[in-house]
Amino acid sequence: MEKTEAAALAWWGREMARPARVREHPRAPWGAVLAVCLGAFMGQLDASIVTLAFPRMQADFHAPLAGVQWVSLAYLGVLAVMLVPVGRWSDARGRKLLYVYGFGLFTMASAGCALAPSLGWLVAARAVQALGAALLQANSVALVVRSVGSGHARAALGVQAAAQALGLAGGPALGGLLVDQFGWRSVFWVNVPVGVIAIAAGLVLLPRSRDLRKRGTRDLAGSALLGASTLLTLWTLAQLADARPKWVLVAVAGVMAVGVGAAFWGVEGRVRAPLVSPARMRASGIASGLGGALLGYLALFAPLVLYPQVFHDWNMPTARGGLVLTCLPAGFAVAALLGARLGRRVSNPVRVRVGAAAAAVSAALQCLVWESPLVVAGLLLLSGVSLGLVLPANNAMVMTSVPKSASAVTGGMINVARALGTSLAVALTAVGVRVGLAHGWASPPLVMAGLTFACLLMAFTAGPVRRRGMKILSP
Repeated sequence: MEKTEAAALAWWGREMARPARVREHPRAPWGAVLAVCLGAFMGQLDASIVTLAFPRMQADFHAPLAGVQWVSLAYLGVLAVMLVPVGRWSDARGRKLLYVYGFGLFTMASAGCALAPSLGWLVAARAVQALGAALLQANSVALVVRSVGSGHARAALGVQAAAQALGLAGGPALGGLLVDQFGWRSVFWVNVPVGVIAIAAGLVLLPRSRDLRKRGTRDLAGSALLGASTLLTLWTLAQLADARPKWVLVAVAGVMAVGVGAAFWGVEGRVRAPLVSPARMRASGIASGLGGALLGYLALFAPLVLYPQVFHDWNMPTARGGLVLTCLPAGFAVAALLGARLGRRVSNPVRVRVGAAAAAVSAALQCLVWESPLVVAGLLLLSGVSLGLVLPANNAMVMTSVPKSASAVTGGMINVARALGTSLAVALTAVGVRVGLAHGWASPPLVMAGLTFACLLMAFTAGPVRRRGMKILSP
């Protein structure tokens, strides 16, 4: 059967081996990283350009902004809920197999979005697209780490993070051009040719999974509770970002999110095959690593939400404001790519502490000096470089400290932390802007004060994650 699988693509339930020339090439592990980077780039590009198409969607569908926002909310909700269960499924079924299927589903759903005859159809297609994205994101970090090995994990995750940053930086410019020249549907059509190329690259460049976990009892209760808690948290954060939040509903949803989350941990401590083992997570320090990922993505995305509002108040041209904002993801991409050159003598916890401290300094300076676009550009560049050191090191610290058979579910948890951090960035910025308007204060100092605290917390909580004799997830 080994020879049959190596020779050709087996039936739908089996992974295809790489061609022998690819498998035996000394750069084969980095070819796998390149294949994953296509997904990382496209995912961030898609996330950053869809919102630019909202005005055109409103006009075409004769819908209010509150209705069109579900194009993003449906995607984010399905993605956040499915990441961890899909990761567990991938650890048992095959990470390459489900990653390639994820790209196929994402590509077909993108075409469905582009052809959508109504807003309801578009929202439904976005939900399917999010399921494909969950298959991609739950496996992407695991495929990178398992392809290059733990010794090169930090460098490889830096390359992946740089691809994400480039997609994030290029989204506004490319999206604006596509929407202006070809309409909002082109935002989704652009995913189709990239998806076809990425599927071919995945089949040829990605290695088969050789460290799968044994199939066991499904933790349906844990999956349901984790999904409900995540959705309630996202909904609470979305309401906080609303111009006129319904505080009673926000409070009720927040309490319910905490309660359901507590119930999830209670269930996980009792079931025979838990989705996540709370005791082992606490003992290994993985929880602090996931918290660091959440805080890092919060610090990365909050300025991208804040400063467009500031630039609008300054009557700054959109193109000029876009150049200023590009300094953040550009600095992140450069640092993520070049961070590995610091050498192995600088440990991951040290990189997290130093980078988080530098990001805290940048945020603190923006509390004091934020009225010059040139100064803001320089400080955003510093923030990007700092976070480009933090996030690859933090994520490598988490991923190299779990059993190989649990890598996809752990990668899914990192991406859930990213989704929550991004949502928290939107909520924090919205609250800062509202409080500033209500009291006649400038909003940048308020938001940046919060980011300073978040970065300092990330610096103080970073620590070594024990590896020997440790398993955080059920085998």
